[in-house]
Amino acid sequence: MSLITQQRPAPGCEVQRYGWTSHHSIAQQLEALSKTFFPHSDSVQIRLCLAVDLLLFFLLPPMHFRSLFALLVAIQPALSFSSPRADTPTFPDLYEATIADLQAGLDAGHFTSVDLVNAYFARINEVNAELHAVIETSPTALKQAADLDAQRKQGKKIGPLHGIPILVKDNIATRVEDGMNTTAGSYALLNSVVPGDATTAAKLRQAGAIILGKANLSEWAAFGSLAPDGWSGRGGQTTNPYYPKGNACGSSSGSGVSAAIGLAAATLGTETAGSITCPASRNNVVGVKATVGLTSRNGVVPISQHQDTVGPLTRTVTDAAIVLSVIAGKDSADNYTDAQPDQVPDYTAALKKDALKGARLGVPRTVFIDKTWGPIPAAAAFTDALKTMKDLGAIITDPANIPNAEDILKNDAGNIVLETDLKFDIQHYLSTLKEIPTNVHNIADIAAFNDAHKDLEEPALDAYTSWNSHFIISEPKQLDDAYRAAVEQSHDYSRAKGIDAVLKQYNLDAFVLPENSFMFQYAGFAGYPIVTVPLGFQPNDTKPADSGGKDSPIETAPGMPFGLTFVGTAFSESKLLAYAYAYEQATQTRLKRKAYDKATPKTQLVDVVGKNLPSGGANSTEPNSNSTQNGGGTGAATSVGVSRSLGLLVASLVCAHGVVRW
Repeated sequence: MSLITQQRPAPGCEVQRYGWTSHHSIAQQLEALSKTFFPHSDSVQIRLCLAVDLLLFFLLPPMHFRSLFALLVAIQPALSFSSPRADTPTFPDLYEATIADLQAGLDAGHFTSVDLVNAYFARINEVNAELHAVIETSPTALKQAADLDAQRKQGKKIGPLHGIPILVKDNIATRVEDGMNTTAGSYALLNSVVPGDATTAAKLRQAGAIILGKANLSEWAAFGSLAPDGWSGRGGQTTNPYYPKGNACGSSSGSGVSAAIGLAAATLGTETAGSITCPASRNNVVGVKATVGLTSRNGVVPISQHQDTVGPLTRTVTDAAIVLSVIAGKDSADNYTDAQPDQVPDYTAALKKDALKGARLGVPRTVFIDKTWGPIPAAAAFTDALKTMKDLGAIITDPANIPNAEDILKNDAGNIVLETDLKFDIQHYLSTLKEIPTNVHNIADIAAFNDAHKDLEEPALDAYTSWNSHFIISEPKQLDDAYRAAVEQSHDYSRAKGIDAVLKQYNLDAFVLPENSFMFQYAGFAGYPIVTVPLGFQPNDTKPADSGGKDSPIETAPGMPFGLTFVGTAFSESKLLAYAYAYEQATQTRLKRKAYDKATPKTQLVDVVGKNLPSGGANSTEPNSNSTQNGGGTGAATSVGVSRSLGLLVASLVCAHGVVRW
């Protein structure tokens, strides 16, 4: 009895036993099946193997054919080749994957956005108990991904971030339908109901992004209680992936950590004074503190309308430029955005490797790079960086000091502005919420809530803490003449008589200096932009040291990263990104060191593509022993190989005869 049937049916009749019609088109049907099962094999190879398959099928006696088939199946693994063919999928390493890498793979059909979300969820679950970088993940992210995948299949892409998963800081509102909270890390806002997406979150969605989850932060963006950088009641203590229990800085701690080790394609943070630049520096990533008024603060839990801004933290300058181009723009809900140019630039257009050629950069040393104001661990690396930039054609003015720097940092005007804004801006934000189960409506209510829930909000930490200190200082402040005078003085000193005056005096395009200086505070008062890019790592013989107490993050340690900053006048982001890009491309500092092993997620796309994974996406970010953690590692991209020649013969045999129940 033959493998098909003992009695051949009439042409066109179905052979129910095998699911094929048994007539002259069998080769075409087998070829179609082979293409279905092995889409990355070229048609010439498929046809060749089918020809051999059919020849053997019709010429060999049934028992001999079965024996040959069984032998080929048995030795199939040995016949497979591990080296990838030119047309086989190559999966980007998620530790370093860029937005362009991910879009290329999505467009090619090598993986889907659902695969990406599953992979990032697994990576978060692997390391979150160690690093506390993510407060919660979106229970609707997989549905968002599936919808975007369906649009891509139809040839529709709604923007440059189509299908790209992004984490946002937990003080950036996301719509209630996503099933996530917006709490600034505080239990006082748990289950509160926001009116909708923050403008920046809405812009991400309009560009096609998937909001993957909420990143941990210094609670209330470090302007509630004095506590260790990166600590929040809801999220715990965020730590640095480059050294166990290291300081990830704040307040956008989780955003910096998540970008550093590939827990998302990119992240959003916020800055008032140092909250993007410092986490970027400490976590070996790129950060953009945008000009106040370039990115809307609508829907963001505030500190100060005069200094707050939203910006990206990413692994490359290019990705930072892509995200900034998406989230920038005017917004009727934030009148500060009226000051920006009418047209949002494409910030990627300025990114050229020779951008530093002819650029005039100044080094403000007094106060900012001065040991009397604190240690400068990046001093040697900064000297090397200046030489690199000179070699790339930059014209360096060193020093280009800001005469009033010490005066403004000692002056209380900036603090008066921050403390007063904190009181009234938070009160306004709380008034926009649709529901607040804890019934907090101002900073006094928040402080009272904290005092009443010490186990959640005022734990006994072996570290320096001063619970509710900013709230207590801000409570008596008023929107009076002293406040208005402080606003005017702070802006005048830091802008017209500060940064702008020195840029004009020396005919400079920007300042350049190590991130670990007071420039973040000075530029914060001015509301001016800063771009941070990786500069180096603390030496291997650095002695680990914390700021006091076993619950204090470690401040200095072997391999802890630090960054380089470019600072300019209002709305000069294109220039700053261009200089940062040229320096990044020349040095590739980020790639010179990776996170320690326990802080490095191992899940890669190869571990999830084609797997029947659970629908996941629940809010919990606890480690999950059942999550996909089957290796994949970091380093070289992972490739999926398809067997050649004899391997394809077996493939075609399986297609042709595998459905037979022997």
